[in-house]
Amino acid sequence: MRVQAEFTTEPFHGESDPPRHATSALAVLQTAGLETDFGPLGTAVAGDSEVVVPALADVVRVALAEGATRITLVVERAEPERA
Repeated sequence: MRVQAEFTTEPFHGESDPPRHATSALAVLQTAGLETDFGPLGTAVAGDSEVVVPALADVVRVALAEGATRITLVVERAEPERA
């Protein structure tokens, strides 16, 4: 099953470089080989649930370890592709 997820890690750091808790979370997803969209207000990821869900657990662990004080996460089943 394909899923898509979006998450934010806080605190935000305004216009400066992204905080370490955000870049570390992104690195977890990239290491897992997932499609990502990293932005100033959050990160989107999509892929097979067998890969995405365990990677999200790692994202939470890493982000908290790197200083995140709050993580907001939404996971949805992706619509099946139509032929």
